[in-house]
Amino acid sequence: MLKGNFLMIHIDVLPEVFIKVVEAKELIRTGEVESVADAVKKVGISRSTFYKYNEFVFTLTDGFLGKKATISMTLDHHSGILSRVLEIIAANRGNILTISQSTPIDRKANVIITLDISDMATTFTSLTQELKTIEGVHRFTLDAIESND
Repeated sequence: MLKGNFLMIHIDVLPEVFIKVVEAKELIRTGEVESVADAVKKVGISRSTFYKYNEFVFTLTDGFLGKKATISMTLDHHSGILSRVLEIIAANRGNILTISQSTPIDRKANVIITLDISDMATTFTSLTQELKTIEGVHRFTLDAIESND
């Protein structure tokens, strides 16, 4: 793999040390602690571990300050479900660029949405969590996200 490439990995399969590095970074970012030493002590890792991974472990919101994202969902084929998805995106100031919906089969339809996330009022992670809670959304996948590299 070339240097600078990224992988998206679900948090459930990450070693705990990476999660603790992100937690320490958040403590520093929010001002809850005054120094790296305080942050690593609070989360239970060493300073050397923090500095080893600090530049390589981050959340979607701090690592991918991109402009576009493509998501896929499987939705029940009932009136109003896609409208609810679009309402939530709009309420969070996401701008829909494209929508593609398949013909429903067995009362389910696949939907692919590309949206501009550069001016959103929330984090992309928060938006995706909200979309996943809509009744009738069965599968949710982040297909691509644009980074500023």
